[in-house]
Amino acid sequence: MSFDLVPLTGDRTNRYRQLTEQAAALVAGEPDRIANAANLSALLYHSLPEVNWAGFYFYDGHELVVGPFQGKPACVRIPLGKGVCGTAAQTRRTQLVPDVHAFPGHIACDADSRSEIVVPLLLEDALIGVLDLDSPEPGRFDDTDRRALETVAKIFTDSPAAC
Repeated sequence: MSFDLVPLTGDRTNRYRQLTEQAAALVAGEPDRIANAANLSALLYHSLPEVNWAGFYFYDGHELVVGPFQGKPACVRIPLGKGVCGTAAQTRRTQLVPDVHAFPGHIACDADSRSEIVVPLLLEDALIGVLDLDSPEPGRFDDTDRRALETVAKIFTDSPAAC
């Protein structure tokens, strides 16, 4: 299957609608979790402005381990409860951080990152990982981003490959 990355148009809500449609098309029928995470990371990284890192961390039963991503090399392992990713995993709640330097215990994998959003990936009640996006712009992410990225995370976890 070939996939053409179509530029997003319209206001932010419309662009995110288009993005989620593209995300659903990317994972449709693909049974491999790593392939889906890799393609979704690329889609997010190349479609969203002012994003310098987009990717996945998977929970191995003890900690988060880096999965497919786009951006600079990342921290490989993150304990639950540590940094923005570990906090999202432990609390199972999306973390929207306008200034990572003000977040207690922030883990600076990329010194250029200034804001971050992390969405937990849950399959029923089980934690399978997190979807993480960073930006060099303070305050880059808001509730519009949160709602849309939670939808992308659900598209990923609803795919047969999420297990």
